[in-house]
Amino acid sequence: MIRVLLAEDQAMVRGAIATLLGLEPDIEVVGQASDGPGAVSTALDLRPDLCLLDIEMPGGSGLDAAEALHAQLPGTKILIFTVFDRPGHLRRAIAAGANGFIGKNRPVDELAVAIRQVMAGETVMEPALAATALRAVPNPLTPREREVLAAALDGAPIPAIATRVSLSEKTVRNYLSAAIRKTDCANRFEAARTAHDNGWL
Repeated sequence: MIRVLLAEDQAMVRGAIATLLGLEPDIEVVGQASDGPGAVSTALDLRPDLCLLDIEMPGGSGLDAAEALHAQLPGTKILIFTVFDRPGHLRRAIAAGANGFIGKNRPVDELAVAIRQVMAGETVMEPALAATALRAVPNPLTPREREVLAAALDGAPIPAIATRVSLSEKTVRNYLSAAIRKTDCANRFEAARTAHDNGWL
């Protein structure tokens, strides 16, 4: 029996996936979480065979959770599933230690197959997305630049961004200037959108 932890922030979607996976004869959903930190703490308690992680969740993304889980539970497999097919997400997922990356638009039986493949030691990813990711420009941003840009996504002013990331306004301006230059954009709003659309945040 493959013991799966499911992390998805939308309760109805999470419940439906858990129910459908539970119909598989060799898969058991042993735990659920609605955010990244919850996925990590629940996995540390339950020690599942595989963590099925959504990317965009409150409190920390599935990619952040994947990185933490890979470090703390190296024996647990990680499968990312998402509606977002940004090449940068795939690159980050692989760098974070994920064993697979599958779209939410796939039927549940294909998700079950992907879970079995990952447990068998295979790396699972959709060919079209993998090809796009290989051609895509690598993420040029440092972790701090990504953090500051993510805080700027909603158009917040510099003082608000500084408060969110616990940095001085001068330091925030420096990180934003570097990010604007690296993304070849005209301002921080364009840089944040570019980074978001490429899956770098």
